[in-house]
Amino acid sequence: MSLPHIGQPGGQPPLPGNSVELADYPAQHFGWSVESMVATITLNRPERKNPLTFESYAELRDLFRALAHARDVRAVVITGAGGNFCSGGDVHEIIGPLTRMDMPGLLAFTRMTGDLVKAMRACPQPIVSAVDGVCAGAGAILAMASDIRYGTARSKTAFLFVRVGLAGCDMGACAMLPRIVGLGRAAELLYTGRTLGGEEAERWGFFNRLCEPEKLLDEARQFARSLAQGPTFAHAMTKKMLHQEWSMGLDEALEAEAQAQALCMTTRDFQRAYQAFVAKEKPVFEGD
Repeated sequence: MSLPHIGQPGGQPPLPGNSVELADYPAQHFGWSVESMVATITLNRPERKNPLTFESYAELRDLFRALAHARDVRAVVITGAGGNFCSGGDVHEIIGPLTRMDMPGLLAFTRMTGDLVKAMRACPQPIVSAVDGVCAGAGAILAMASDIRYGTARSKTAFLFVRVGLAGCDMGACAMLPRIVGLGRAAELLYTGRTLGGEEAERWGFFNRLCEPEKLLDEARQFARSLAQGPTFAHAMTKKMLHQEWSMGLDEALEAEAQAQALCMTTRDFQRAYQAFVAKEKPVFEGD
């Protein structure tokens, strides 16, 4: 799938500065809406607990890549329809075909799923997952690859790759999950594929917050709106440095942060914050 002129009236080229508008993007394999600079992605196959397909993987990957150039989206929420988040790869539409593929085809698929995680981590907008019910396999990866995770007490998260004869090292799980819950806990989840209940997931730090199911999406969107109203250039820099500093030593990280922060100090938002402080007002950030 290609999104070269996405969101432009009449299929016109992207706006100056390689920017695009995504509010009217016609999603094919999931729900999509934008309100108050917050985009909501809704995995919407509730009769199957919202599994992913080859097509939805690819569209999600391409959409997150396009978000790097979106000027009308400042935060993203991912949720699922019908009381569940995502049951992972569709057994009939993905798992079955994979058993009949040759090695080049299998590697193309696993690289494509990894590219989705790369696109999520590379897009500058903070991503908030609103997780209720089943959150399994690739669904657990979508939550893991988000910046913030809101859950419910009834949520059930499982990195269940081992239960279908696969390694736990899927879509970056061995790199990212230990950084969220710790190495020992990540190892337990990836070796056993057991279900992590909502309250335990919050204790372990996988969920930032638990919400009542009926309030989950509203609270996730409210938090995303607060981020969208903040200094979005600075948020994008924070996300970038959180990702890049994984492989840095302390000296290298300190220098990288010095450069990043100096760049943020050149923004108009930094000036706005100072002027608002002097005037004893709340700053109104515009993301530039």
